[in-house]
Amino acid sequence: MVATLVRPGVGELQNRDELYREMILAPLRKCADYLPKMGGEGEVDLDGFTHIYGVDPLYHWMGFDSPLMFAAHKAAGGMTSIYRQLGIGCERLFRRVLRDQFSLTEEQVTWSYEIISDGEPEDAGKSVKPRILSLDGRVNVDDVQDAAAAARVRAWIDRQREELDISAPLKGAVFEVRQGYKSADSKRQNADLANAAQALGHGYLPVLTIMSTQINHAVRARYATGNWSVLMGTVSADDSLHSTFDFMHQVVGYDLRAFFERNTETLRASMEDILSALLEAK
Repeated sequence: MVATLVRPGVGELQNRDELYREMILAPLRKCADYLPKMGGEGEVDLDGFTHIYGVDPLYHWMGFDSPLMFAAHKAAGGMTSIYRQLGIGCERLFRRVLRDQFSLTEEQVTWSYEIISDGEPEDAGKSVKPRILSLDGRVNVDDVQDAAAAARVRAWIDRQREELDISAPLKGAVFEVRQGYKSADSKRQNADLANAAQALGHGYLPVLTIMSTQINHAVRARYATGNWSVLMGTVSADDSLHSTFDFMHQVVGYDLRAFFERNTETLRASMEDILSALLEAK
């Protein structure tokens, strides 16, 4: 099941590359200006850090008021921020590719639902506002006007239904996009499993879309058991049921791997600048 790719012209390809690069890099640039909070509400620069630790007798005696310790704090918090911002960039990029390839609107590629969560015991009798929960992308087959593209998506969903032993008919798929998933956070897993149940109840296949190959194997197994289709950032697998990049190429019709390969030099140079700024002791 391979998509018939419509080859864009050179100008269109360059314009899309520029747009997609910016979607990935814009959130990451925020990390270059990251400053630690050091337990307070506001960010702390080098002078503030030196003062806070310099007036602490133990930290001063031990040399913790060093600019190198400040750089270490920046790096520790900044690394977490980098992974988070990469995830945001991947989510935006994925959703935009769905829009561009299937000629969908922002509303059509967005999916959310309302829940009314149980309040605290002391809130009994009070009105509870519903919460809006959302996933990162959606494709409703009926929204895809190109007949060949709609057929590819439908066939892919049917193959996923068969593999996951889902008997209910499905009208499309919803996607939760992550750059990676190394955590084994049970609270997050439970929330995602609840999302899967909601998605299936609304007639959508839930798809966990990992852009890298970084995932906790036990977590991956639990998601598959919970009726999530799990796509990984593997390449050269020729497996659209399990590979994010093969799914994008063969089903969506856009070669996302080729985009990253074309733009690797620019992406790496930008990331080098971000990391250099983050690791500076100032």
